[in-house]
Amino acid sequence: MSPARRLQGVKSSPVRDLLALTLRPEVISFAGGLPAPELFDVDGWTDAFAKASGDRRNLQYGPTEGDALLRALIADRMTHRGVPTAESDLLITTGSQQALTLLTTILLEPGDVVAVEEPTYLAALQCFQIAGAHVVPVASDDQGMVPESLAEVLARDHPTLIYAVPTFANPTGRTQPRERRQEIANLAATHNTWLVEDDPYGELRYEGAPVPPMASYGDKVLYLGSLSKIGAPGLRLGWLRAPQELMPTAVIAKQATDLHTSTIDQAAAATYLSNTDLNAHVAMLCGAYKHRRDTMLNALPTTVPTNTTWTTPEGGMFVWLRLPDNANTEHLLPKALSNNVAYVPGAPFFATTPDHATFRLSFTTNPPEEITEGMHRLSQTFNTPTKQTHP
Repeated sequence: MSPARRLQGVKSSPVRDLLALTLRPEVISFAGGLPAPELFDVDGWTDAFAKASGDRRNLQYGPTEGDALLRALIADRMTHRGVPTAESDLLITTGSQQALTLLTTILLEPGDVVAVEEPTYLAALQCFQIAGAHVVPVASDDQGMVPESLAEVLARDHPTLIYAVPTFANPTGRTQPRERRQEIANLAATHNTWLVEDDPYGELRYEGAPVPPMASYGDKVLYLGSLSKIGAPGLRLGWLRAPQELMPTAVIAKQATDLHTSTIDQAAAATYLSNTDLNAHVAMLCGAYKHRRDTMLNALPTTVPTNTTWTTPEGGMFVWLRLPDNANTEHLLPKALSNNVAYVPGAPFFATTPDHATFRLSFTTNPPEEITEGMHRLSQTFNTPTKQTHP
């Protein structure tokens, strides 16, 4: 029996495929967008789970909307970040990826148009493809999605959804400035189009002034949040912030998907957020990740060929690069793996015409000394001459 037609043509994520290859201990992987496991607050989470499991109610089925205390705590945190939020504005999801899947379920019909910044997040493209949507790219520059290009797409293609990762974007690391966020939110409102803001990295800022989430700029913005990058991805805890007009339908869609997100995980997260200074933990993460980012950026001039370009992210997890002379990073990947180093080729991040010379590096997973060694291995992959220092 053949799979459903909506799955035909949907490719596996190369990031997920690479994970199996990079589990070999000798491989230094810059491929996956993985937080550093040694920075997880193991003691804090162990204590939180012990306290949560001591209450039998947390081992029972729970409400689809999510744990009330957890929703209240997240709402308070979002309000302090500039997005006034009430508990009733939130639906707890099994990772923010499920929140995006729920939105495609309740808002998209097969053939509907989704506008995405190009390049964009791989799993979002998969999600839209499975929904049978027609994905239309919006041009980007060093400040993310270009409003003029979005205006053209809105007028020509009439998308049902606009999808953006405006803060430390995956894969580029770029951040939209305040003025551009306002312009894009205004365009969405003018055209009565939902704007989906995916914000898993927003609190991981290493320099520069924070920019309020796009959800603070208009009523047509649907916000996706996550504890994966500031807590632990194994929790699979995310949330959807949506207006009351959509929330009942989103709850029904989630009921049909999994009834509710793990009760014990939600209770542990509520306990953790109640008893832990999460801001202090995030500050520690930012200090460690800034050092790792700087180690990678400082190594790049002697790692990649002359005339390679790359982004300099103010936060997040990723550096986005483009090799010169129409190189093909997919063709170079086997050589990198033979040198025991991995990256993600850039082509799958494009909805339409791929740029095969691009690739993504993640700097958060490995400590600085491993980043240094991994960049040396990459230089061998790209046949970049190592600069000699003389006494």
